[in-house]
Amino acid sequence: MTASTSTEILHRLKSLYPKSIDLTLNRPKRLLAELKHPERQLPPVIHFAGTNGKGSTLAMVRAGLEAAGQRVHSYISPHLTKFNERITLAGSIIEEDALVDVLLECEAVNRKLPISLFEITTAAAFLAFSRTNADYLLLEVGLGGRLDATNVVDQPELTVITPISIDHEQYLGDTLTKIAFEKAGILKQGIPSVISRQEPEVLEVIENVAKSRNTPLLIQDRDWFVKADANQLVYTDAGGDMILPKPNLVGEHQTINAGTAITVLRYLGFREPEIRQALLKARWPGRMQRLQTGPLIDNANGSEVWLDGGHNPAAGQALTMTLNKLPSKKTRLVCGMLETKDSRGFLRNLRPAADELYGIEIPGEESSLSADSIASVAREVGFETFTSESPLTAVKTISSSDPNSRILVCGSLYLAGLVLKENF
Repeated sequence: MTASTSTEILHRLKSLYPKSIDLTLNRPKRLLAELKHPERQLPPVIHFAGTNGKGSTLAMVRAGLEAAGQRVHSYISPHLTKFNERITLAGSIIEEDALVDVLLECEAVNRKLPISLFEITTAAAFLAFSRTNADYLLLEVGLGGRLDATNVVDQPELTVITPISIDHEQYLGDTLTKIAFEKAGILKQGIPSVISRQEPEVLEVIENVAKSRNTPLLIQDRDWFVKADANQLVYTDAGGDMILPKPNLVGEHQTINAGTAITVLRYLGFREPEIRQALLKARWPGRMQRLQTGPLIDNANGSEVWLDGGHNPAAGQALTMTLNKLPSKKTRLVCGMLETKDSRGFLRNLRPAADELYGIEIPGEESSLSADSIASVAREVGFETFTSESPLTAVKTISSSDPNSRILVCGSLYLAGLVLKENF
């Protein structure tokens, strides 16, 4: 019998998706109990939730911990180019054989009972983490927080909530306060939480949940402060000021993410040398990343090509702020989005940074908007629009007419993953 690959196993596991809605953590808890509770055998956990910035913040915390010589597990989603990226064991992406082993073990123990793919793969990740020594586990929420499969960890070392905005309304609710309540579900009794800058109504929800659980909060603009000057970052808390380099991750919004990561590292007892490395060495592909190699660059005729997977209105606003800080150059968008996202809100917030948009359909994604649909929405918010077969075709078209363009491929992490897979 041919050995299974992780791709084959994941395809089988997708078929177990529950037919009825069960708004509890019963399924992952059942499976984890039968696996003898690997979620109780983890190194100290730092649990991250939020709408935007949680991945970048996690990446900076990881860089700081590793600069201090710590062995760090991490769990993120979604992946960009291959599923293995979601699980990092003591600093290295899980090997295929190890991933296959834990997936097969979970599949066997689950006995074909209904369970979501994220729930069963989170259980597999906990198995892998429990069997490899590390000093910390950086755990990113998949969706929401309160009922997310990662929220079975009862006693994290620390929780973190990055900026909350409207996204995933079909699952989390259609108002900021409803979404904030779901995200605040990761707060635990008596366990501190670092809170990034939030809208007032969001912060009120978080504070109310924290009060009910006796959760100490370290809140931006109350307990800690961060600002970026021309060439440096200034961080202030009860311990005084730190003058630091600006983060190597591109974007004005990274100032808040950096401040959040610094607060986490300060809470854990790390000092300025490790914090500097957190800012300088963090990597988070597919987020305002300038491409340097591959077919897109080979056909760019000297144009800049950037990539970002942001897909909600807050991400569009952050991208506009970032693009407007770059040296002046005509910016053109190559955009593909899923039909479940607020394409109008995303593109409306990007309109101040660009005049032209090339709509594309994301290859292989059933829920992708068509190129014509993207172009139609973009026209409604003021873009001059075109359609194209692929990012490569769009880049060729743009750079042949204007070799001094700035091209941003954007709109979806799935699109970002496809681009990275083909250009590295």
